[in-house]
Amino acid sequence: MSFRKVVRQSKFRHVFGQPVKNDQCYEDIRVSRVTWDSTFCAVNPKFLAVIVEASGGGAFLVLPLSKTGRIDKAYPTVCGHTGPVLDIDWCPHNDEVIASGSEDCTVMVWQIPENGLASPLTEPVVVLEGHTKRVGIVTWHPTARNVLLSAGCDNVVLIWNVGTAEELYRLDGLHPDLIYNVSWNHNGSLFCSACKDKSVRIIDPRRGTLVAERERAHEGARPMRAIFLADGKVFTTGFSRMSERQLALWDPNLEEPMALQELDSSNGALLPFYDPDTSVVYVCGKGDSSIRYFEITDEPPYIHFLNTFTSKEPQRGMGSMPKRGLEVSKCEIARFYKLHERKCEPIVMTVPRKSDLFQDDLYPDTAGPEAALEAEEWVSGQDANPILISLREAYVPSKQRDLKVSRRNVLSDSRPAVAPSSARLGASTSAVATHTTAPSGSLAGAGEAGKLEEVMQELRALRALVKEQGERIGRLEEQLGRVENGDA
Repeated sequence: MSFRKVVRQSKFRHVFGQPVKNDQCYEDIRVSRVTWDSTFCAVNPKFLAVIVEASGGGAFLVLPLSKTGRIDKAYPTVCGHTGPVLDIDWCPHNDEVIASGSEDCTVMVWQIPENGLASPLTEPVVVLEGHTKRVGIVTWHPTARNVLLSAGCDNVVLIWNVGTAEELYRLDGLHPDLIYNVSWNHNGSLFCSACKDKSVRIIDPRRGTLVAERERAHEGARPMRAIFLADGKVFTTGFSRMSERQLALWDPNLEEPMALQELDSSNGALLPFYDPDTSVVYVCGKGDSSIRYFEITDEPPYIHFLNTFTSKEPQRGMGSMPKRGLEVSKCEIARFYKLHERKCEPIVMTVPRKSDLFQDDLYPDTAGPEAALEAEEWVSGQDANPILISLREAYVPSKQRDLKVSRRNVLSDSRPAVAPSSARLGASTSAVATHTTAPSGSLAGAGEAGKLEEVMQELRALRALVKEQGERIGRLEEQLGRVENGDA
């Protein structure tokens, strides 16, 4: 394997990975042995979810991130499926909602209690039935609330409105063979898929049309992966005809690869994880004991090898923490949750910096948990980029709203009708709503009004002071950056 020997300037050249100490791992987890090329792990800033072995059905563990150490065998699981769970995905707009796909041909959506599970969870908020074979892929829409995509071994892609428990789109003629993976683009207007027929496709789900297709993207017969990058390009992993593992970068038309690199001749499927804020792709091979990372740039050769994190134990699966769950003060740019046979080990990726000030160049504004669109707006043809948040201040999320499901006729403009309790989907029956608290009462008397005015004046003075200090810190950081770079 040959990489360019010329030293290229990059702030990610010295990124290093470090496993956490043993007492911060999650021990004694019986990771699922099912033969499916899923990550088996999903993580968000509140919870870690891992698909586990279960007798007589399918189950996955949901642990608060703080619950490290040995996990009791009797720890409650999410166990409503009648067949093994194949894929799980946390909702990007609600840290307490997770979707799961299973061999029992159903997709289930679960609401996790705020402090984690105290007893086994067997009742999903909603059951989505539409596939005729096992469901191996579930992935949420990046910007529209309650829109979920599922793909099954029946070669059908279904898009659901979870808020009304209805099927929005059925795409059943576009994939002639097993779908390996599906990835939404930045604003959720398109998705790309990798298929067993060796083709990579870009699909418009609302029109049900093929936007672009590349046959024989990778010549090998083993599983491929395709993910959308922020600028519309597509990054793929696969195998050559000689069973060597490959990475490739494609323009949005999927005509010729802009870059193609061969890695090695191992046989585990390569799972790519992409960070749109830093344009770094992390590649983890199933059964490997390493994580390779590459920077994607606009100049040839486009895919620049950065480094490799290696450990002794092979990985069964891998989860990736969203950017808003990272420790900004430690210059952490990624965190992975590596599954061993009996445990889950967090691995922290850090950019070494001498300064302990906030690093603007490492942390541009990133996608926050607020949805940019409602499901109905997306269906009507609207698109929106993710709503961005700054990581400079410790971010405090708004109160999570419970996922509730109403059965209603989307064609009518009337208020959502409440479903009978014996509805087929067995879902909750009130419309999705944000719970807001009314003011407890109005202020009485001029004295109280005067006090309020006093408080408001103090608040305004405090705001002005904070703004002034922020500007001062910005100037100092700029001066420090010039000193470190030798410009001053």
